[in-house]
Amino acid sequence: MINTNLKFWRRELGLTQSQMADKLGIKRSLVGAYEEGRAEPKLVTLVNMARLFGITLDALVTTDFSRKSNAKAALRQLEPATNSPEPPSPRPADRLRILALTVDKEQNENIELVPQKAAAGYLNGYADPEYLEELPKFRLPMLSSGGSYRAFEIAGDSMLPIASGTVIVGRYVDDWLTLKDGTPCIVVSNKEGIVFKRVFNRLKDSSMLTLHSDNPVYSPYEIDVEDVVEIWEAKSYISSTFPIADLSLTRLASIVLDLQQQMTTLKKA
Repeated sequence: MINTNLKFWRRELGLTQSQMADKLGIKRSLVGAYEEGRAEPKLVTLVNMARLFGITLDALVTTDFSRKSNAKAALRQLEPATNSPEPPSPRPADRLRILALTVDKEQNENIELVPQKAAAGYLNGYADPEYLEELPKFRLPMLSSGGSYRAFEIAGDSMLPIASGTVIVGRYVDDWLTLKDGTPCIVVSNKEGIVFKRVFNRLKDSSMLTLHSDNPVYSPYEIDVEDVVEIWEAKSYISSTFPIADLSLTRLASIVLDLQQQMTTLKKA
């Protein structure tokens, strides 16, 4: 249904193929290829289409809107009957989360960088493709091709020896129930903002996550899953600060080497 629905909604919005391409962040030729059924959009493009049209992703790919006289009639038909029982709401950990992304000219996903100064704005713009377009972007070819990645500049010393100002590159976690205890993650929540912690999964028992710092000065604390917006499993980090050597270990190693040399001398004697 994608090709027919794309043409239908483009007509409803009064857009040319070039204008549609600009809004979706793709080439005009791709819009033509999608409408003619010569190519299939990537998931990120489908998500952006659904957001632009104000419909669900499921409706975009399963409903033939071209058979409706206009958009309003089509949307009315999708609305549930008022007397039908509402299905039970899924638990927050089970809910389908749609991730907004940006892509380059070859339709490869970018890694968007969220600097410290943009952390507050990210809570309002994380689902807005236009906001993400304004963020710095880069690519890391050594990362696994499976999954979507985003980078966050962290602040504070709660995860020493990883220093404040380090950029953590995380892979998007769609199913939070699969998180293993002790996994280092960027956790985005409405109350805590953006934090880098080790996550301990308590979702099945209490719908809570326990967040631990590597720095023992900071105590663990719990966060309600209802408050969580996104979770990114840490996969790499970029830092301009080299780890400081542990002087006590260096001295110990020197003493051991001294003893070994003395033992060697005694054996020769």
